[in-house]
Amino acid sequence: RVRPHSPSTSPHSITMALRSVLLACVVALAMGFAPAAPRALRKSVRANAFVTTESDRIFKEAKELMPGGVSSPVRAFKSVGGNPVVFDRVKGAYAWDVDENKYIDYVGTWGPAICGHANDEVLDALKEQMEKGTSFGAPSALENVLAQKVIDAVPSVDMVRFTNSGTEACMGMLRLVRAYTGREKVVKFNGCYHGHADGFLVQAGSGVATLGLPDSPGVPAGATKDTLVAKYNDLASVEALLKEHECAAVILEPVVGNSGFIPPTQEFLEGVRELSTKYGALLVFDEVMTGFRIAYGCAQSHFGVTPDVTTMGKVIGGGLPVGAYGGRRDIMEMVAPAGPMYQAGTLSGNPLAMVAGIKTMEILERPGSYEHLTTLTEKLIGGILEAGKKAGHDVCGGSISGMFGMFFCKGPVTCFEDATGELLRRRKTYSITKVNTLFRCHIYRFFLFAHQSR
Repeated sequence: RVRPHSPSTSPHSITMALRSVLLACVVALAMGFAPAAPRALRKSVRANAFVTTESDRIFKEAKELMPGGVSSPVRAFKSVGGNPVVFDRVKGAYAWDVDENKYIDYVGTWGPAICGHANDEVLDALKEQMEKGTSFGAPSALENVLAQKVIDAVPSVDMVRFTNSGTEACMGMLRLVRAYTGREKVVKFNGCYHGHADGFLVQAGSGVATLGLPDSPGVPAGATKDTLVAKYNDLASVEALLKEHECAAVILEPVVGNSGFIPPTQEFLEGVRELSTKYGALLVFDEVMTGFRIAYGCAQSHFGVTPDVTTMGKVIGGGLPVGAYGGRRDIMEMVAPAGPMYQAGTLSGNPLAMVAGIKTMEILERPGSYEHLTTLTEKLIGGILEAGKKAGHDVCGGSISGMFGMFFCKGPVTCFEDATGELLRRRKTYSITKVNTLFRCHIYRFFLFAHQSR
C-alpha cells in the first residue's frame, strides 16, 4: 500500500502526486474503470500522497558516490524531472521502493523480466546452481543447453557466442562483420541504439537521445568515421549509402525500441535484406530488445526476414547479465579460437546466467505464452489510446506481442525524425496514487506474464 501524507512530504513529492492524478485517470479509463467523483478523488490524493523521502535521501548520497548518482544514465530521470525512485524489492508484476510505495511495473528491468520479477521457477533453478558455484572460468554443460535452445529458436543462428551484455554482443558483432567481409564501413539507422561502444555512438537512441547528446565526448573521430547513418523505414537512404560505399554490414533494430516503439514496414525489412545481399553487405538484426520478446524466434521469425547475424541479450539471461551474438556457421567460425577474430570475457557463459536463461526459455516455449502477452498488451495500449483521444489529446502508438509504446502526436511515427523535438520533451514519468504504475522515462514499455487483465 502507499504511505499516507505526512508532514515530511517534500514539494517534489506533492508535484509527483499531482502528476499521478492525471495518468491515474487515463490508465483507469484504459482499463475500463469509471472515474471517481471529484471530491472523492481529492480525498484519495490527500490520503495517498506519493512520499519519496527515503528515495530522495539515498539518491542525494548516491550523487556523491557515483556519477549522476546512478550506474546507467537513463535511471537518473534527468529528461523527465524530479529524482528517481530507489527500489527495494520486486515480485511478479510489482515493484516496491524504499518508501514502501507499490508499483505496477511495465518496464520489467528494461525487458529481461518477461516471466515476471523474481519468478519462482527461475529462482529455484538459480538456488540449485548457486550450491554448485557462481562462476567457473571454464566450460560448462549449461552453455551447450542454452546455445542449443537459441539455435533451435532463431532462424539466422547456426552458432552462438555468449557475452555479458548487449553492448558486448554488439561490439563483438561489429568486429566480426568487418573481419568476415574485409570491409570497414557499416550502416546504422538514426535513433537505433546498439550499446555504448565508440563506433555506435552516432545519432543513437536510448540514453543518448534522452539526454539530448547527439554523440558523446571522448569518442575520437576515427572511431566513427566508418559509421554511416540512414533513415529508418526509408530504403532510398539505405541504397544511397550502399551505392557510394563498400559496407561490411547494415545494422538495425528490427523494431525500434530505443527511441520509442517504432515498427518497421514489411516492405522496409524485406528491402533491406535485398539491398544488403545486392551490395555484398551482411544484414544484422540487433535483437537485444526484441529477441524472445515479440516472438519465440525473435523479430526475424515474426516478420519472416532472416539476417546474417543477430545480437541478443536481456530475455535470454532471465534477469542476469548476459548477451550473445550468432549467425551463419561460416561467419561465426571467424570467431576465436575457431578463427582469427578475437573476443573474450571472464564471466561470459557463467553458470548463473545460463541456468536463468534456460529456465526462462523453457517457460516461453509453453503453449499460449505469447498469445497471453499479446492479449494483455493490446487491451492496455488500445485502452490508453482511446482514453487519451477522448480526453482531447493527440496520441498514437501500438504493440507487437509484449512490447508497446506511444507518442503524444497524431502520428504515424515511422522514424526517429518523427519522434524528436516536441515528442521528446513530452516524455514523462508518472506515479499513480493507490497502486502506482511505473512507465519510467521511455516511450517503449514491456508486458510481463505476471500482469493481469483486471
